[in-house]
Amino acid sequence: MRLAIVSPCYNEQEVLRESAERLTELLRTLIQKQKISSDSYILYVNDGSKDDTWKMIKSLCSTSHHIKGISLVDNVGHQCAIMAGMMTVKKECDAVITIDCDLQDDLNAIEEMIDRYKDGNDVVYGVKISRKADSLAKRSMAVCFYKLQSHLGVKAVYNHADFRLLSNRALSYLSLYQERNLYLRGIIPFMGCKSATVNDVLSKRVGGHSKYTLKKMLTLATDGITSFSARPLHFVFGLGVFFLFITLFIFVYVLFSLSTHHIVPGWTSLMLSVWFIGSMVLLSIGIVGEYIGKIYIEVKQRPLYHIEEFLNGEESEEKGWKK
Repeated sequence: MRLAIVSPCYNEQEVLRESAERLTELLRTLIQKQKISSDSYILYVNDGSKDDTWKMIKSLCSTSHHIKGISLVDNVGHQCAIMAGMMTVKKECDAVITIDCDLQDDLNAIEEMIDRYKDGNDVVYGVKISRKADSLAKRSMAVCFYKLQSHLGVKAVYNHADFRLLSNRALSYLSLYQERNLYLRGIIPFMGCKSATVNDVLSKRVGGHSKYTLKKMLTLATDGITSFSARPLHFVFGLGVFFLFITLFIFVYVLFSLSTHHIVPGWTSLMLSVWFIGSMVLLSIGIVGEYIGKIYIEVKQRPLYHIEEFLNGEESEEKGWKK
């Protein structure tokens, strides 16, 4: 089997060289074990880096036939960068593995992924069994997010990020999903391919710092929920019904107070009610606005990315992902 390892990079000059060394050594080991063919390779996707990441990828490509690279015109985000890499290799590889450039994911799990693929699975997920390398805050946020996803009915693999193997057939299915608000952790399980999992033990970054800021994590979480669940809209409707019943009780109370002449000014309760209901109205409008905003983006049908340069000297077939 011909394997491509796709690794998105955004300002990763501190870790890129060691990442390339370790992944190249892994490829050589797997080739020696005859698990993969000798023309397997690593594809680095430069996601509009502002540092020397692209220069380093060029240098690495010139020294190893196992390394290729593409450079995107601008920073399009982690999910789109992964998609760009996968769509670039889907016509020439039997399977692809996606892994972040920082190599916090367990490289030892890759061989097991290949074994599960050869058992007949089209998708193999790397599931985190230990997150000790992450900070307590990040671990807590991740657990809350996965539980919220499950509660809202999003079909996703618990404790799985973007470390996975996809067969060529799964890549062909994935190419049919023309969504602009990409959330691969939800789309891929939604395809329904035969799948398996392997254990993934996170390790600390070998250098640099995570580019996944709190803002980016919240944006990804919002995309994950609003792209695969309408339950927030159902919640808004339920909230409206709840307040309707409260209003009926208040109406009965007001009539009773008028009939008994026990009307006492209640400035505090009035203000609390106004602020509470006002905040609920704004929250509801915000939730509806999220869905309308996603529709607005989707109907434009703009390409997810544009590839500026392909390192092997040939112009890439994938200049953008369009219908």
